[in-house]
Amino acid sequence: MNWSRWFHYQSLVQQVPFFLFLALLAVLYIYNGHYANKTIRDINRTGKEVKELKYEYKMIKGELLSRTKQSELINAVAPLGLQELTVSPVVLVDSLPEPMHQ
Repeated sequence: MNWSRWFHYQSLVQQVPFFLFLALLAVLYIYNGHYANKTIRDINRTGKEVKELKYEYKMIKGELLSRTKQSELINAVAPLGLQELTVSPVVLVDSLPEPMHQ
């Protein structure tokens, strides 16, 4: 094999565009790897945030359900002087006759 024909000036100058193309492909490959890693880190961080927000939602929902129980409401409004009704409510009825429609 004659290596001198591959490494003389004219041959190297003709190969420069191909080497530049290979260098561009290498840069794009490296960039794509970094971009994929960054995207994966973002996805993982967002997943952790979603888990934390789900936990917070369930905790607040449970607290709300426990606070809206009748016994809890009675205890919460007692300092305001409000009490639970012990008699049934009075129904108000309109004693005026209804006007006739034409």
